[in-house]
Amino acid sequence: MTSQTIQRDEATETSGIEINVRALAAVSLALESGNAKAGEAALADLHPADAADVIEQLSRDQVRSLAGLAPNLFSGEILSELSDDVREDVVDVLDARQVADAIGDLESDDAFQVVEELDDKFRAEVLGEVDPKDREALETSLSFDEDSIGRLMQRELVALPLFYSAAQAIQSIRDANEDDMPETFYEIYIVDPGFHPVGRVGLVALLRAARDATLEQVMAPLQTTVTQDMDKEDAAYLFEKYDLPSAPVTDGAGRLVGMITMDDMVEVMHEEHTEDLLALAGVSEAGLGDTVWDVVVSRAPWLVVNLATAILASMVIAVFEDVMKQAIALAVLMPIVASMGGNAATQGLTVAVRALAVREITKANARRIIMREVLAGLAHGLIFAMIMGLIAWVWFHSLTLAVVIAIAMIVNHFVAGAAGILVPLGLKRLGADPAVASSVFVTTVTDVIGFFVFLGLAALVLVG
Repeated sequence: MTSQTIQRDEATETSGIEINVRALAAVSLALESGNAKAGEAALADLHPADAADVIEQLSRDQVRSLAGLAPNLFSGEILSELSDDVREDVVDVLDARQVADAIGDLESDDAFQVVEELDDKFRAEVLGEVDPKDREALETSLSFDEDSIGRLMQRELVALPLFYSAAQAIQSIRDANEDDMPETFYEIYIVDPGFHPVGRVGLVALLRAARDATLEQVMAPLQTTVTQDMDKEDAAYLFEKYDLPSAPVTDGAGRLVGMITMDDMVEVMHEEHTEDLLALAGVSEAGLGDTVWDVVVSRAPWLVVNLATAILASMVIAVFEDVMKQAIALAVLMPIVASMGGNAATQGLTVAVRALAVREITKANARRIIMREVLAGLAHGLIFAMIMGLIAWVWFHSLTLAVVIAIAMIVNHFVAGAAGILVPLGLKRLGADPAVASSVFVTTVTDVIGFFVFLGLAALVLVG
């Protein structure tokens, strides 16, 4: 192995993509020996996100031990990067003063991310230790709805009046108090005398503008604004639609009160997509620190629902018990009908839930999309009816049985196509989350219809 390869491997280890195995081993060894300095040294040179990755690989007891052994290790940057369950274990060990000191250097949105997860009593203690100005901002953020932009927005921003020249704007940024400036920003917001945002100037445009040009002359129109009580998922949609690097946040009177940046929206998109994906399977996200009991409790309710729907499908089978006794081939072929219909419906359901999440389905195109899915289901039914009919005829030497399963395939795929799109659309219209409830209804429909059509036809044709 060449030295270049070794250097590249070491760089990969300390990147945010893979856990730094050597750092993890060093931290574990430091915990075993009770050496606080060694524990801090193992993570000192890592990016906060990478350090958080290493800490998250420790057991719950190890995390608590590390927080007690080396509390200074947990800077605000590392705390904000930790997952919620691991951060909870850390702050359980730290005192209010240590947490307040840690978040003191963070931007307002990152500081709030740490504070909002604290229990009420400890949060009050932490807020009592922070600077009064920061405390007021954090308490204001806490007053907003959990899913609103008010909880995510960053209060540090650059806002300048229309009449400033480019030279004055640059000098103003240079002279500004570091605590009042965002660590990273892409645009300057231009405000009128009432502090309403009226335009934006990108940093590149500002640097290239003539020194005596006013901001009013060089500013571009605002692509969009978001309000502090807007749902964060709606804001994420706007960022994706308009490719925004940031957006101004206004209050009820239209005054500029903060900004939202792309890094916040990427996190929101990740959370929403993860939530929808897990909801489709009827599970919740299991953190690395979750116990067996936590996992069982979170998943059992949906398994109970699935059990109830399975019993309903079994009751349909029980109605045709006499038919099943006379034709054993039905028991062999019956699961194929239900399984194919269920899988086809799940495909359509997944596409529909995703389209609803990104607002691709509207009143204008809903009818066309419904027809597309229904006709696609019918086409699939015809294809697999021919395949399964041929297999049944060769397997059981019965043309009648082949016709029965072919018809059942067509009907169930047609129903699957319709259910896969209509169920999530219907739930959305009723105000329910399609990702959470759709799969249970769709699976029940395809199982019940598949069994009923197949066994009903068999009762009429083969037995009756």
